[in-house]
Amino acid sequence: MAIVSCIPVTPNKDMSVHEFKAWLNRFDTDKDGRISREELKQALHNLQVWFGWWKARQGIKEADANGNGRIDREEIDKLITYAQQHLHMKIYESRW
Repeated sequence: MAIVSCIPVTPNKDMSVHEFKAWLNRFDTDKDGRISREELKQALHNLQVWFGWWKARQGIKEADANGNGRIDREEIDKLITYAQQHLHMKIYESRW
């Protein structure tokens, strides 16, 4: 059935760091390895987060250490901390 394939799959808010990075990478539309505020907004929209536009702005402010307006690979840990504290996500280190 074609209808089933149109339903977006929302990830669980309980995931490993690896799963979080893989999920977030789906929203890297320009494939530059960095997450912009617009890309983060789309990711939060996918999670059905209220006021996702505002929380994306806050997430960028919180995690963007070098001030380039994007979350680089080196800054992803700060974004994970933000997601745990402000988005009530449970992101854990995988045991494998």
